[in-house]
Amino acid sequence: MTDRIQTRVLTVDPAVPEPQIIAEAAAVIRAGGLVAFPTETVYGLGASALDEQAVARIFHAKERPATDPIIAHIADLRQLDVLARDVPLAAHALARRFWPGPLTLVVLRRPIVPANLSAGRATVAVRMPAHPVALALIAASGVPIAAPSANRFSRPSPTTAAHVLDDLDGRIDLVLDGGSTHIGVESSVVDLTVDPPVLLRPGGVTITALRQVLPELTFAPRYVATDGEALPAPGMLLRHYAPNAPLTVVAGDHAAALARIRTEAQAAINTGLRVGVLAFDEDAPALTDLPVRIVQMGPAANPEVVAQRLFAALRAIEQTGVDLILARDPGQEGLSLTIRDRLVRAAEGRIIVAGQ
Repeated sequence: MTDRIQTRVLTVDPAVPEPQIIAEAAAVIRAGGLVAFPTETVYGLGASALDEQAVARIFHAKERPATDPIIAHIADLRQLDVLARDVPLAAHALARRFWPGPLTLVVLRRPIVPANLSAGRATVAVRMPAHPVALALIAASGVPIAAPSANRFSRPSPTTAAHVLDDLDGRIDLVLDGGSTHIGVESSVVDLTVDPPVLLRPGGVTITALRQVLPELTFAPRYVATDGEALPAPGMLLRHYAPNAPLTVVAGDHAAALARIRTEAQAAINTGLRVGVLAFDEDAPALTDLPVRIVQMGPAANPEVVAQRLFAALRAIEQTGVDLILARDPGQEGLSLTIRDRLVRAAEGRIIVAGQ
């Protein structure tokens, strides 16, 4: 736990952020404080990326293990060379295509970057967010901003200022409330320090889109069970994005998976447990005859909507007081791969395959 402080909230126009509000938040950053702010993915918890003590405050406020690195956010491509050395041509090609946007690049770090930002590794993770508030705050602060998601460690990421306050009220200095985030899941993370480059975390940019620029890109998902080793990127631990109640993902074809969800739900109900289901819109009608709490995420055929709602849905269903949560595997095509990654980590790897 951290000592409680008074957390202020300032409402900011997400499209045209007011200069005086941005200036006030930037002053907090320059003074070594913590500011939560919206990006296009989720809300970030920001501090100066060049201030070791400020970065340490992020870890303390989130109760985040020191082995989990933090992304440095920039507002100008020239800041990449401030943070990184020997930047490969592939980084510039990806930046031209996807920045500003939900893509993080892992490159070699310069000595100016505090070691704790990168969990002691020789690399640094960098991205340029595509949100007017985030870009304005970075520019006004005059330094790159270190910013993991603005939630307590391993909790579902925040997509509204209210989510931030649920987890961090009394732990941070300031929240910039810019409304709901647009994409709803974190950035994709590409490691450019290895050959061939590796997609470490699927995110807001699909692997198909990335391979249009980087055809040799490989995908090697890692589900690290403990926080004992320094990780190459954030979001790689097996337990991450987790609600308070245990979650199980049910895989298989649509009909079989839905039938298995019904079976699992009924078995749990028979033992006296309260059951919640994170349901795609088309699945919900088939579950309404069961005494379960249903939170809809949107249509499975529209993963952009599901991604936008996912973390809010995880928070909403845990607030119903259920003892366990079931969710159907969304598949691994396009953005659904990112949604699946978050669900599997929220479930700590608990996956049931229908028919087995």
